[in-house]
Amino acid sequence: MFSDNKKPRPMTEFGGQPNRIEKNTKIKGNITSEADFRIDGKLEGNVKTSGKVVIGKDGYINGKVECVNADIEGKFNGELNVSDLLSLKASATIEGNVSVSKLAVEPGATFNASCTMGKGAITSTATSTSTATASKLQSTKTNEPAKVS
Repeated sequence: MFSDNKKPRPMTEFGGQPNRIEKNTKIKGNITSEADFRIDGKLEGNVKTSGKVVIGKDGYINGKVECVNADIEGKFNGELNVSDLLSLKASATIEGNVSVSKLAVEPGATFNASCTMGKGAITSTATSTSTATASKLQSTKTNEPAKVS
C-alpha cells in the first residue's frame, strides 16, 4: 500500500486521517474533528472541523457546518460557515444561511440562502453584525432618479 520511501502518517499528527460517512448511512448528532470529512450519506446535526467538508452527490446535511473549505455536490440545509472557499457544483442544492470568504458556483447549482461574504463574515458575532449592517446600508442606498435643475 505504501512505497518503501513513504511512511503512513500517524493518527496523532495534526489533521489525522480523513473521515467518511458512506451512502445509505444516516447519522443524528454532532461531529467535531480536525480532519477532513466527506459525507455521501445523511447527517442531521452539526459538523465542526479545521479541515474541508465535502458533501457528495448523494450526501445531505441538515444542521450547522463550520469548516475551512467546502465542496458541495449534494444537498445542504441549515447554517454554513466556511472561513475560506465554498465551491458549489452543478448538482448542489443549498438552503439556509451561508457565511463565506470566497464563493464559486457552477451553473446549475441551486442556491436559496442568505449569504454574507468577506473576511470578517465568519465569526458568529460578526455574521450578525454584518447582516444587520448590510440591511441598514441597503435601506439607505435607494436609487433615485436624477433631478433636473
